[in-house]
Amino acid sequence: MQDLLLGETPTLTRLDLVEQSGVDLATAVTLWRLLGFPQVADDVVAFTSADADALRQSAALMHLGVVSVDSQAALVRTLARSFARLAEWQVRLLAELRRENDATDEQHLALIDEVLPQIEAFQDYVWRRHLSSATASLMSGDPASDAAGPESGEQLAIGFVDIVGYTSQSRKLDEHELVTWIEGFESAVTEAVLDRGGQVIKTIGDEVLFVADSPRDAAEIALVLAERGQDEDDAFPSVRAGIAFGDVVRRLGDVLGPTVNVASRLTSVARPGTVVADHGVHDALCTDHGPDETRADDLKLRRIPNVSVKGYGRIDCWVVRRRKS
Repeated sequence: MQDLLLGETPTLTRLDLVEQSGVDLATAVTLWRLLGFPQVADDVVAFTSADADALRQSAALMHLGVVSVDSQAALVRTLARSFARLAEWQVRLLAELRRENDATDEQHLALIDEVLPQIEAFQDYVWRRHLSSATASLMSGDPASDAAGPESGEQLAIGFVDIVGYTSQSRKLDEHELVTWIEGFESAVTEAVLDRGGQVIKTIGDEVLFVADSPRDAAEIALVLAERGQDEDDAFPSVRAGIAFGDVVRRLGDVLGPTVNVASRLTSVARPGTVVADHGVHDALCTDHGPDETRADDLKLRRIPNVSVKGYGRIDCWVVRRRKS
């Protein structure tokens, strides 16, 4: 099985790997650790020629200036985490398929041998598509922001959507039901986010973090999901949401900064089926600045004064609702 998945039988020790790749031992050990793999002794045969190629490619990227010494660790760690999650899911999927078909070892290996190249090709396709999409987004953005570097700040709307009563509901479900429920939730949220041109940054169990270019898009995404959760005929769970707008730092597929933190905190303030926004969203949307309730096209925002938000003291925030026609 190992030979099939690696593409060849391991024949190299760590010292052999260093000699073949031309990369020093300390760098090789560091990269292996960053990839999330356990360390092995210098004389243990555990590596293949592909490992040596990977070390050479890593060194070449640094030599070309594509990856700096400072960013190498973060990049490798991010790749490792992403692929580790993907690999775990794929292995579980294949194992479940084997159980369902009551396949023998020989049949299972034959299946893996057949599907592995297809999965590899599909992963490459998805990566290139996302690379194209990210490039187009970057090129259509603010040139000044682009020139500031890949980890510079930009103004974005941030949203968190959280399942209400997740803990109690999850206790009632078996493993398969829980996975099906969460996958349905994530799929519906992703669809709503993409429909408004947003991007899902990550899922955290019962919560999804997304970004949108404008506060209006973020509000619409959150409202659509909150409304679905209040519909008794819809299987989508009851949710609450927090949205914020302001400066955000993008880093290796994640988003950082106070705006992200505020949006997360506001999710805990929101009641089931409601969307709570910060002053950034309010100020960007509203031209009618009443003391307690303001309007923004088909939306109305009701002020909640002096809300205690962990880490930020007491702030004003607004419940976002649709205006009745």
